Amino acid sequence: MLQEESDLSLIIAQIVQKLKGSNLYAQLERQAWGSWEKRILKSLNSMCTELSIPLARKRPVGEQKELLNKWNEMGTDEPDLSLFRPVYAPKDFLEVLINLRNPNYENGDSLSFRTHLGLIQVPLKVKDIPELKEFFVELGLTTGQLGIDDSTQVPPELFENEHVRIGQKVLAEQDSAAAQQYIRQGSPTALRAELWALILNISSQPEDILYYEQLKTNVIQHDLLVDSLIYKDVKLTASNDDYYFVFEDYLYQVLLCFSRDTSVLGHFAYNSASPPKSYIRGKLGLEEYAVFYPPNGVIPFHGFSMYVAPLCFLYHEPSKLYQIFREMYVRFFFRLHSISSHPSGIVSLCLLFETLLQTYLPQLFYHLREIGAQPLRISFKWMVRAFSGYLATDQLLLLWDRILGYNSLEILAVLAAAVFAFRAVNLMEVTSLAAAEAVLADLSTLKVMPLLQIFLFATVT
Repeated sequence: MLQEESDLSLIIAQIVQKLKGSNLYAQLERQAWGSWEKRILKSLNSMCTELSIPLARKRPVGEQKELLNKWNEMGTDEPDLSLFRPVYAPKDFLEVLINLRNPNYENGDSLSFRTHLGLIQVPLKVKDIPELKEFFVELGLTTGQLGIDDSTQVPPELFENEHVRIGQKVLAEQDSAAAQQYIRQGSPTALRAELWALILNISSQPEDILYYEQLKTNVIQHDLLVDSLIYKDVKLTASNDDYYFVFEDYLYQVLLCFSRDTSVLGHFAYNSASPPKSYIRGKLGLEEYAVFYPPNGVIPFHGFSMYVAPLCFLYHEPSKLYQIFREMYVRFFFRLHSISSHPSGIVSLCLLFETLLQTYLPQLFYHLREIGAQPLRISFKWMVRAFSGYLATDQLLLLWDRILGYNSLEILAVLAAAVFAFRAVNLMEVTSLAAAEAVLADLSTLKVMPLLQIFLFATVT
């Protein structure tokens, strides 16, 4: 009886400690995000002051007509954006994450975490290799995969033909859960657009098209400062990309409408962040005059347009493209630039990446750390952009198949670790961060699925 009471007391103490830790971490999330949000808004307001332009203004009638006439060819417009700068870049956000600390663990409550030598110093629970193998079981060496030429005993063309047949059946039955399970083995190119739409529960109803047109009208009528940030980002990223430059017009249309979409605010209900606020002129600090800015609560950062660009290969009707992107954002992408303890949040992904390297490739990890080339400083930009702009498009879409199939972004951290494992021999020879970055500068020739399979099921045990 005494032993049982002792065991029960220990269990209760552990639960209390966990709650204490989680409450502290929730508080940490809010404080860290609040501080970061203030920094972003300060940057935005400074830009307004320096350039003497408002956060928002109503366009004159002539300007509205001009924008409406060139709506489908905005890429030909060359506004002077030289004075505009991205509010922040991924590397700025990484510094915020590096400085995160949980005071509960600063006092020595987690001895095991002290052995973690990476940049992330918040002790979250992340999966180890056995757990990842179980979670990504369909990626195993004996399971057929699109994106791998010789993964099983079945000839690739036979597997692909059968996989297409099953995919067509899934689409005919309009079964979203079945589509999600199916796509874990990859989607045939011809079926991908329909499968993703089915998984995301997107169907272009007349009211959806009308809603998109209303957003478009809002863009035509009102000019926002973030519009220039969107233009600048597209020009700096997608417009210079060999795969995506042809979609410049689509990117402007989608992102400008997205900035006006107040339905996006709904994702803040399950996000530790809160939407940024501005105040009506002359009413600074008066809450009744506060408005969310931009209306969707999302301030674009450098590279944001790359969340949309790959989708342009699949969807060519603007309102459908818009709906798919919005759903991808509120399900997945927002987690890549907000602070949270969610397993698919960027903090957990960074910690998972570092833990995989330190645990399973310790020599490489310690070598890079010793020469001042912490691996996360290289891989962070890949993960924040979900590898968009780094992988060849066909490989990126195969990767995003699995994000949708597993409803998880954890595969991004696994792939980042797999890339380091693949280039390990070359990386062991470098003596500086610049040299390490050079080894990993071009990922466009990599084949995603073999890398993931080998890393998870063959390289590490």
